[in-house]
Amino acid sequence: MSERQVLACIDDSRHALAVCAASAWAAQRLGVPLELMHVLSKGQSSGPADASGQIGLGSREHLREQLTELDAQRAKLSQQHGRELLAAAQAQVERIAPTTTSTIALRHGDLIESLVEREPQSRLVVLGKRGESADEAQGHLGSNLERVVRTLHTPILVVPESFAAPTRLMLAFDGSRTTRKGVEMIADSPLLNGLVCHVVMVGAGTDDQRAQLSWALETLREGGVEAEGEILAGDVDEQLSDYVDSRRIDLTIMGAYGHSRIRHLLVGSTTTAMLQQSRAATLILR
Repeated sequence: MSERQVLACIDDSRHALAVCAASAWAAQRLGVPLELMHVLSKGQSSGPADASGQIGLGSREHLREQLTELDAQRAKLSQQHGRELLAAAQAQVERIAPTTTSTIALRHGDLIESLVEREPQSRLVVLGKRGESADEAQGHLGSNLERVVRTLHTPILVVPESFAAPTRLMLAFDGSRTTRKGVEMIADSPLLNGLVCHVVMVGAGTDDQRAQLSWALETLREGGVEAEGEILAGDVDEQLSDYVDSRRIDLTIMGAYGHSRIRHLLVGSTTTAMLQQSRAATLILR
């Protein structure tokens, strides 16, 4: 079986360079290959369309032929543009991480379907928090982001418009089975070895919370992650957001979904706002 890789989603948005930088960093840290993938939607990649039913009675045959030829030219240009995007992304990765093995893949159809198909070979998926269609809409996340998170079980690294190798991390932790699994994943992976991870709980500071926090810190330190922790009182959303800003966190780590408040954050308006406004990347664990 081939080695699992980092899979980076490349498009024509302003986030493309950050995705290249983040995926190159991750592939280097994990010591795995990198695949750069661009997906042509059905409208971009489709060939000749049958316009005969739209033209109306009395239209001439040559008009249908011209429309068909235009569709074919449009599809050909979209494919050429996709190949050029991937070539430029690969050149960028080679400048950043010359020892990392990278490949490119131009695929057709739906992004989610393409990611699901590649997921068994992927260790980490990297994408920008806004895609081409949302690039000018700064108040909105990419339309595919929530669909990707809901569908995939592989960790997902969501990057803003710029990315630099992180040094200060924050893990939102509530002691649940899901977030404990996240701690173990971080400790077992070379991705964050040697970096400083702030483990943050929000609550009343009960004996049980302090014990859970101690377990998380000890587990991370045993895995080679420098860890420190804190229990904060107040609203979960506000406390986590303020912590990211005050400590200049450059990578937040969160669970995707679940029943607890922290694990449910991604579908909440406050965390959506955090993703929209934050300059930090977000690593989402399932």
